Order: sequence, then structure tokens, then C-alpha cells
Amino acid sequence: MCGIAGFEILGKAKGFPFEKGQKVLERMIWPLKHRGPDGFGFFLDKNKGLAHARLSIIDLEGGWQPISNEDDSIWVVFNGEIFNYVELRKELETQGHHFSTSSDTEVIVHLYEEKGLDFPVYLNGQFAIALLDLKKDRLILSRDRYGIRPLFYSRFNDRFFFASEIKSIFNADNALKREIDPQAIRDIFTFWSTHGERTSFKDVNQLKPGHLLVIDKNHEITVKDYWQIPLGLKPPFNKGEGEICKKLKGLLIDSVRIRLRADVPVGAYLSGGLDSSIITNIIHRYTDSPLKTFSVSFTDKVYDESEEQRLLAGHLGTEHNVVSCSYKKIADLFPRAIWHCECPILRTAPVPLLMLSGLVKSTGYKVVLTGEGADEVFGGYDIFKETKIRLFVSRHPDSNCRPLLFKRLYPYLALSPSKSAAIARSFFETDADPNDPFYSHLPRWKTTSSLPKFLRNVLLDETSDSVSLLEGEIEQDLKRLDWFSRAQYLETALLLSNYLLSSQGDRMAMANSIEGRFPYLDHHVADFAARLPTTMKMKVLDEKYILRKVFENELPQEITRRRKQPYMAPDILSFFGEEIPDYVEYYISDETIRNYGIFKPKAVEKLVSKCRKNARQGFRENMAFVGILSTQILYDKFVSNFEIKTPSRLPNVKVVRRENCRT
Repeated sequence: MCGIAGFEILGKAKGFPFEKGQKVLERMIWPLKHRGPDGFGFFLDKNKGLAHARLSIIDLEGGWQPISNEDDSIWVVFNGEIFNYVELRKELETQGHHFSTSSDTEVIVHLYEEKGLDFPVYLNGQFAIALLDLKKDRLILSRDRYGIRPLFYSRFNDRFFFASEIKSIFNADNALKREIDPQAIRDIFTFWSTHGERTSFKDVNQLKPGHLLVIDKNHEITVKDYWQIPLGLKPPFNKGEGEICKKLKGLLIDSVRIRLRADVPVGAYLSGGLDSSIITNIIHRYTDSPLKTFSVSFTDKVYDESEEQRLLAGHLGTEHNVVSCSYKKIADLFPRAIWHCECPILRTAPVPLLMLSGLVKSTGYKVVLTGEGADEVFGGYDIFKETKIRLFVSRHPDSNCRPLLFKRLYPYLALSPSKSAAIARSFFETDADPNDPFYSHLPRWKTTSSLPKFLRNVLLDETSDSVSLLEGEIEQDLKRLDWFSRAQYLETALLLSNYLLSSQGDRMAMANSIEGRFPYLDHHVADFAARLPTTMKMKVLDEKYILRKVFENELPQEITRRRKQPYMAPDILSFFGEEIPDYVEYYISDETIRNYGIFKPKAVEKLVSKCRKNARQGFRENMAFVGILSTQILYDKFVSNFEIKTPSRLPNVKVVRRENCRT
């Protein structure tokens, strides 16, 4: 894991002298030192530059970047891991390629020589890649299939900048615009995340998962996909359940084994749920890797799963480590979490994960395996059960018995809308046609529909309804799918990359220089799951049926038969306890709200008054308050008070200039 950054001068703009170009790269890479604290590397051409901050995991001595091919005509920096690099290297060596290191990075340049722009198709990994082809005079950016690793870019005055994080781009040049994108805020306040290329800032884009960006010798910029979400594939299985279980088990074991490849110890997150328990169980039973596990517990028992964590840790005999999370710790760390997220969030859930990665770092570990992705790939969320029940009720809307099934939903929520069948029916009712491509997510969006109303009218006037925009972008992709696959697609396209793998994933782990690896998002596992019939994923209302079946004899029944409890953390309760933090009072004050000009002061004042009177509020209030507070912090740190920081001296630096290359 690492951080990358770079630039290219476009059009007729003058290039940087080498000394100035290196200073630009140093400014860009400095804010990413948390991603790669072990050293820095640079490549400089007259109008192009690459920068790298290294977290040493594979080939600790020889894996320094940038890395080139044999004649120095191709250079690469990348953030992430190529898990099948051993197999790719063997194949490339038989084709005549010569390697000078044992790193996974070097595989990329030789694979590109063989496959051209199709090279990402052959990679099993999690990556953000920047590759320079000096002979063809082109820059290539590529991002992994599910967007596990971030990659952003911006074009400004014929200068193209890219980096692992937006703060790196802003640190390149003080002339770069730093403006909040109100459409992004509206999208986040609707979907919990941005969509497509949009980020929280105007004129800063993200490269979408499974995509390539190419700048050719004429400085034309082209973006294209090399992968799409693998849903709607024709099920090829004429096999029985037993054979399917055997095949899936083999794929998961292979996925875990290949993700244990490292020259440093690898641990595992253990949440207490099925997904992380399976990963931990595989490490224990099917590998020789020493097993150290890490968990977060909560002082508020509503959110705590420590009993289940201890159960599995004891069952497998792991060396278990726990960090305890309180309301105060969430409040204390919230501004730091927003600095790393670089976007507003509607939940405090990322903060305990920031604490968890800190725990991992304190033990000297750099890498952990984690269970994210299983719910998207195998249909584990309550939203899938919810949709199935709504469809069942809609076939006989006058039935008094069918709505009773709603009581099977969200039993873990203190303010669950399913406590009463009548309340649940009203809560989940949207009057939507069951054939609506967005049918599964309309109740969720109904819950968030009031949140954009906190935005000032002038900002609402310059934005569009987020759901309407989404219709134009992905509606056709959804129409070809069945209801279950539609729900999976929306969860994957909207939340997986831009929230779960970003705000809760990469950003919170890398803030403490920790790399997370995701076995369920191995594309072989995901492609296999995409071909499973729905009944293999959800049997009646039993979510992730096939996963439970595969490992039912290897895990305690308390784990395999336990209903899913989504990971959550206390929201308003964290800020309105015995003492409200000073920064909260500042950001939600009438003066600051008016100065930043994003939200309606009276609407915010009314919400804050409710929170002061009673910190135990409902879904809308919790999301609204956290969203407003996080947006205010974002504006302060990135717009109002962002300062260009220039390092006086970088340690462990490797610099390569084009004039010294062999090409």
C-alpha cells in the first residue's frame, strides 16, 4: 500500500524545469505520507512527473518505486497490491521479460508491454496505477474493479494533476480552485455517497472503478471501462448444492491464501459477524499463517458485538486485540476522520474503524484481511429482505397477514420501524411500481429525502434531484436485471466503492498506514456469485444462505445461525453527551453556518435545539446532524483554511530524471 501523485503539462503550456517539477511532486506527495511513511520516489520528464510514498509490504529492499522496464521506456507508480503477481511473473519470464526486483509492481510494466491497454484485465488485485509510456508519449491511469484504492484527477489551466487523495492535488498549486460541489452534497444527502466521477469538490473527479484514463501524445484525454459489475450473468450451474458449495469454498480459500502474500505479518479484522468469521476461519484451518485478530467494542451495548468476537477468537485460538470505543472518543476523532474522508458523511461509523486501524498499527502490523464486500456479492443486507417482503405484500395489498413479515426486519435497531406491522407498512410504502428499477432503494431514499432541504435555496436551485440524475446514468443497466440483482447493483454502484471501501475502508485504514485486503471482492469469487440463482443467496428470508451452508460445520452455530447485525456507531449521542465539544459548538453556531453559506441557519438551529433537548433522535435527525457537521468541517479544512504545506526535507528519497534514462 502506498500513495501516488503526479502531473502532466497539456497543450502549449510550458513544462516545469526539473527543479520546479520536483518541488511540485514533493508538495503533492507530502500530504500522503500517512499512506507511505517508509520512503518516497519520483520520476521527472520535462512535462510529466510521478511521485510515490511507500508502505513496504512486498520486496522490502527492492520494491522501491517508480519502477521501469528493461530499457526505461515505461515507468510506473502504484498504490495497492497485485495478488497474482507470482503467477504473472512466471508467465512473463517465459515470454522473455527480465525482472530486476521481486516486487509485484514490476509485473505491471511487463504486463503492459505484452497486453497494452488491456493489462488491468489480467490483474487480480486492488490498485490505483499511474503508468508512463515514454515511447508512445502517453500517461495511463487505472483503478481496480471495485474501487478499493482511490484515484483522483483535476485539469486546471492545461495542467493535469492526479493523486490518491484530493488534498494532494490541492497542495500542488495554491491557484487550484477549492470549492464544494453542491450537487455532490445533495447526492450524499440522498444516497450517502457521490456517484460516478463526482467528488465533493468542483473540478476534481475520481476515476471510476474498473476504468482506464489515457492521455495520448496529442494531449487528448480518454476514459473507458475495462470491467462492469458482474450481475445478470446467465447461471451456468446444472450442479447440485453440494458441488456448488465445494466450488465456492475452494474459491474463497484461494482468495484468502493469495491475499496473505506479504513480506510482513498479516492479521484479520474480526467483527463478530459471519463474513469476518469465515475469513478468520479460513486463515486458521487452511493456511500456515499466524493468526492475530483485531476488533472494536463499544461502551454502548446497543452497538457492541464483543461477546461474539470473543466467542470466535476463543473457538479459533487467535491472539485477539480489542479497542474500546466511547461516545467521547468518537467526538474527539470525528474532525480527523473528515480530513481523511475528504467528503461529508451521514454516520459516525468510520470513526471506530479509525481507532481500529490505530490498534493494528500499535502492534506493529501493516496488513489486515477484512470481510467487506460479502453483503454486496452474496446479498446479505436487510434491504434485500425488505424488498422481497414489499414485493410479497404488493401482490395482495389488502392482506392483514403479509405485513407481519416486516417484523422480521431490523430487530437490532432501538428505533426500528418494524416493531409494529402497521408502522412498518407505512414506513416502507412508496406507491412504487414493483417494476421500477429503483424499487428496492426507494424507502431508503424516502428517509433521506428531507435532508437536502437543509441546503440553502440558492444551492438547491443550482442542483438537480439526485434520483432523477441517477435514472439517466444507470436506469438502462438495471432494466435487464431481476429485482434481487437490481438491489445488488445499486448497493455496489452507490455505496460499496464511494462509502464502505472509501470512508469506512481505505481512508480509515491508511490514516494509520494500514492496508486492508478484501477476499470477497476477488473477481473470481464475485463472478461465481453473480451466476448463482437468487435462492442460493437468500432462501426464504435467510440472507447469504450459501455462505452459511459452506461453513456451517466449521463455525459455532451462534455465528452461522445469527441474523445479520450491520455495523453501526452512535451518532448524535456522541456529540450531545455530558459535554458538547467546543468544535461542535463552533461549526453549528449561527455565525459559522451563515459564513460558510451551505445550510439554512434557521433549519440547522431547529435541528440543533432538538438534539440539545434529547440526543436520542430518529434516523433522519441523526443523518442530518452528522451530515451538516461533517460538511462544515470539510469546508473549514479544505476551503476556508486550507494551507499549502511544503516539506523542508523528505527522508529516503529516490529520484529518476528522464535525461538519465536509457531510452
